[in-house]
Amino acid sequence: MIDAQLVPTPVGPLVLLSREGVLVAAGFTADPSQLFIRLTPDLRAEGLEVVDDLGPASEAVRAYLAGDLTALDAVPLSQPGTPTRRRLHAALREVKPGTTVSYGELAVLAGLPRTAARAAGSACSQNLIAPFVPCHRVLPSSGGYGGYYYGVPVKEWLLAHESGAIANPK
Repeated sequence: MIDAQLVPTPVGPLVLLSREGVLVAAGFTADPSQLFIRLTPDLRAEGLEVVDDLGPASEAVRAYLAGDLTALDAVPLSQPGTPTRRRLHAALREVKPGTTVSYGELAVLAGLPRTAARAAGSACSQNLIAPFVPCHRVLPSSGGYGGYYYGVPVKEWLLAHESGAIANPK
């Protein structure tokens, strides 16, 4: 069974989907089914159940929102992908809060040629576990915020939160 929890955040609800304590999806939506349908068929076959508390994953979100910007890093997660996509997602998790990289820089961090910027963009757009795999920390080299699956205002808020531009609740 895939367990789902909605965690309130200043930019709207964050849905967490977990299987046996491992996060398989997360995203800024009020509807768990919007993330569930993006899972692989074998995971969808397990079914979906909304629960009150996922424990460590939801605790990590609350700690992140309270100012512990590395709290999300300790949460175990699993998402499908090619070896290249997995390298890019792993490299994303190494981009520290309060910093950003370009798509080309992300490719280099993943040990891929700088010309793999398009693959980096694809890995970000297909990321199922935001903000735990922090694709919001990737900006286009041409400037601006670029796109974000959950909307640019959410990306802007996450970056402002991580840079200290937003006061953290105590």
